[in-house]
Amino acid sequence: MYARDANTDEAGRIARKLGGPLYFTALQKHELFNAFRLAVFRNDITADQCHILLETVESDMKAGVLAETPVAWTDIYAEAESLSAACTAQFGARASDILHVATALVLGTSVFCSFDVRQKVVAQKAGMTVNSRKKQRVGTDLRAVHEKTLTWK
Repeated sequence: MYARDANTDEAGRIARKLGGPLYFTALQKHELFNAFRLAVFRNDITADQCHILLETVESDMKAGVLAETPVAWTDIYAEAESLSAACTAQFGARASDILHVATALVLGTSVFCSFDVRQKVVAQKAGMTVNSRKKQRVGTDLRAVHEKTLTWK
């Protein structure tokens, strides 16, 4: 949605189907903004392009497209520890995967959208419904970071 890749069209379709604001936690904001800045370091985008992306996200937050959502981090970490115990040794879930799913659970989200295979497995094991369209590679990069962390109200 903020950077073009193989998942952009599908992410846009999901966001349009939603018809409402997307949860946007401090974790997601940090991950997204860090990915933009890392792309500058990797020479994937210019500093000016990064600045435009950061401003676009801030604008979407002010416009209510992204709903700044406070979370109870103590509850999220407790949920994350349970998910880790249930999923990490068996499925290789990373801490960031688990934190995204734990956040969605604590927020009461029953449907989780991700293009990250590990996140999808953890979310399914936690009893959430996940998108099942394309099976994308495991991993996080600039092109997928925003699309892989969509959760909705």
